[in-house]
Amino acid sequence: MAIGLTQYAIGRKHVTGAAREVANPLPRERRPLVLGIAAGVIVVIVVLAVAGLIPAARLSTIVVVLSIVAAVAYFAVILSSRRVDRTERRRVLAFIPLFITSAGFWSLYQQQFTVVTVYSDKRLDRNLFGWEMPVSWVQSINPIFIIILSGVFAALWTRLGSRQPSTPVKFGAGTIVMGIAFLLFLPFAGTGAHGVPLLGLAGIILVFTVAELLLSPVGLSVSTKLAPGAFRTQMVALFFLSVALGTAMSGTLATYYSEDSEVPYFGLRGLAAIVLGGILLTLTPMLRRLMGGVR
Repeated sequence: MAIGLTQYAIGRKHVTGAAREVANPLPRERRPLVLGIAAGVIVVIVVLAVAGLIPAARLSTIVVVLSIVAAVAYFAVILSSRRVDRTERRRVLAFIPLFITSAGFWSLYQQQFTVVTVYSDKRLDRNLFGWEMPVSWVQSINPIFIIILSGVFAALWTRLGSRQPSTPVKFGAGTIVMGIAFLLFLPFAGTGAHGVPLLGLAGIILVFTVAELLLSPVGLSVSTKLAPGAFRTQMVALFFLSVALGTAMSGTLATYYSEDSEVPYFGLRGLAAIVLGGILLTLTPMLRRLMGGVR
């Protein structure tokens, strides 16, 4: 990250065109108001935390609620703005199902760091030729697959060009694949403590990775393409807000996991993701019309 920021700081003078334009910059005279509001929010959060009104056990649920409220407010401001024309408004409407699907996807994907970690500790056979692999090493499997497959996906989309699936199709397919990944836990239910083979979990995480590469890289791209000219940064913020919402939901969902409830836990959530992805695929023709030429 430090190297990347250094490269940008040195080379930013060479950036030209739209990349140098800042859409809807905050006027200098309004900065004190924004800073005052931010300071007020921080004070309120601190007071509520000290008073015990934000218990750690409910923190993820609180973040879910706040993320939903913020998303609704963002969409309302953008859609009601007079600086947004008819075509741009239709594109923002097309982004709403993508936002919902993205949140649903991340609510499952981010359980790698909660449920899958607990699962690896309690259920995974980590014995390799007499040596027990640390639980933390399981978190390295997904990044390794990302490094290997990201170039493959980039080459695939480049080779397909205009024949590649549209963004809604990629979102729907990624969510369906994520649901399938959860269903792949079911054959290992009831195998007992440390009875799940490492290769089996690695295969499931591989499916996690394929799902991520179908959705995550294109999410940020489509948010910029669908963004109205006056709200480019806000649309990017909305995509990241979908990630925040999904991550918070993953924390809330994880509280329902236990070794005794693996079949309903993985089964119901996997099926829900498949249904959500299927709904988006069904809506794809309508969304492509609303997107007005954006793929």
